[in-house]
Amino acid sequence: MAQSQTTTLTPIEVPDVESPGAHAQKHSPSSELSNEPIILDIEHTLVENDPRIWSDARKTAILVIISGASMIAGLSANIQNPANAQIEQQLDASSGEISLSLSLFILVQGNFPVIWSAISEIKGRKLVYLFSVALFTLGSAIVAVSRTIGLVIGMRILQGAGSSAVIAIGAATLADIYEPHQRGTMMGVYYSAPLLGPSLGPIIGGGLTQGLGWRAVFWFLVVWGGVIILAFLFLFKDTFRKERSMIYQNVLKKRVREQRSSEAKDKSRNLKVTEKGSQDGENQMNSKDVEAQRTAQRTVIPASVIKEVKLSISDVNPFPPYITILSRKHNIAIFLSSGLLFAFSFSIAYTCARTLSMYYNYDALTTGLVLLAYGIGSVTGSILGGRWSDRTLSRLKAANGGISFPEMRLESTKVAMIWLPLSVIGYAWVCQERVHVAAICVMLFLAGFFSIWIYTSTLAYIVDANVGRSSTAVATNSSFRGLFAFVAAEIAVPLQDSIGDGGLYTLWAAIMVVAEGMILLVLYKGRKWREANVEQEKQKMDAM
Repeated sequence: MAQSQTTTLTPIEVPDVESPGAHAQKHSPSSELSNEPIILDIEHTLVENDPRIWSDARKTAILVIISGASMIAGLSANIQNPANAQIEQQLDASSGEISLSLSLFILVQGNFPVIWSAISEIKGRKLVYLFSVALFTLGSAIVAVSRTIGLVIGMRILQGAGSSAVIAIGAATLADIYEPHQRGTMMGVYYSAPLLGPSLGPIIGGGLTQGLGWRAVFWFLVVWGGVIILAFLFLFKDTFRKERSMIYQNVLKKRVREQRSSEAKDKSRNLKVTEKGSQDGENQMNSKDVEAQRTAQRTVIPASVIKEVKLSISDVNPFPPYITILSRKHNIAIFLSSGLLFAFSFSIAYTCARTLSMYYNYDALTTGLVLLAYGIGSVTGSILGGRWSDRTLSRLKAANGGISFPEMRLESTKVAMIWLPLSVIGYAWVCQERVHVAAICVMLFLAGFFSIWIYTSTLAYIVDANVGRSSTAVATNSSFRGLFAFVAAEIAVPLQDSIGDGGLYTLWAAIMVVAEGMILLVLYKGRKWREANVEQEKQKMDAM
């Protein structure tokens, strides 16, 4: 489908809000002179102060701010690792309690974005950013002064919830300000920041723990959180537009239907005509009310039509949009693939540190420097993979007569699919044979490079394929990531002890092949599935 262009239509004139798979807009001069409907996707509804036409400088500032905020998510998940021994000793904690503080953090961080995304689709991005980072900063401060391991575990959960918001709505913010053909590159830049976290975390955590003690690690996170709060408060302008959110529009339409229904009942009570006339008038009124309700359901309602919806439990209920996202086969397949890729990344950083400590006698700081090879590979793969994704989309669109669809983007992952399993197998056996650490660094770089090359395109696809629901889709993806990473963290050490690094990462190489197979399935079948879902949703709306 062709990329959308700006029209002179006002938002209320748009006839169909429920075309989530469309990147297209059918608009020709002749359509303005006839009764032909003009189909405009909700992403390109005309809005006041359109973020898409902001200056490059402002867009870059937003990208830098959300990238800095997203680094919190990756950094706070790993920065504790070098401090675990001190925490265990000083707080009289068991190794199981330390593991619980890590695994519960990643589980909550993965699943809480569903709540944040629902709120952001009603009240905007900025409020959610400020509140969530404030929660993270508060949790970090309490951990820093904790005297019991129970309080540490509880506040780590609060940290996980607070740091998770940017995971859900960071990508949605980029969708707010960038066109689809730019998103691959920008997603690559944005996602490179949290990828540095697992590598920088052990270095920063190791240095602070050795120099100042474990509490300094969490005071560092307090300072970082404070800087991000100030950046969002003074430098960030909200990118959310109610007219472009299906969730917000559905709330508005529900309120309009309720209001019209109430007005219709009041009119029917006050009508005093003859029995026949009353019956005819009532039929006529009902007919008009039905048509009015259908119009309310099928149009994009501008925010000026109705006062801002006040937040309520039903308005921020995340489960209906969550279920809608999960009802699409192409989403399920890509979420499973994305979850496996993320679980692999989490597992390799976790177990590599253990291997280097046990068999190479490296301290926390040296281990962090080795893991930096994985981080550099990931960042490089994210940036270059994102740019390649955009180039592939542009090339295929041009070859298809200017018509594009989201699945085209996944074509860019093929170049990395052969090399990722081979890199993982290479890492498995250089670790198993205890070869020189330089070989481990090379294989870490390659594994990070190719895994994130693929992951960046899947993240951009998730946004492109869920028009008007991008934050909910990314949050749902985060749930899969968190759950898979939690399982990976729980089983990694037992598997590593029983079958060694060679067996464990040969198994991971096979799992990566499965993940790649699901991406290929979406590449070749996803468009058919997605368009079938769009048609079903449209028929459902027409029947209401």
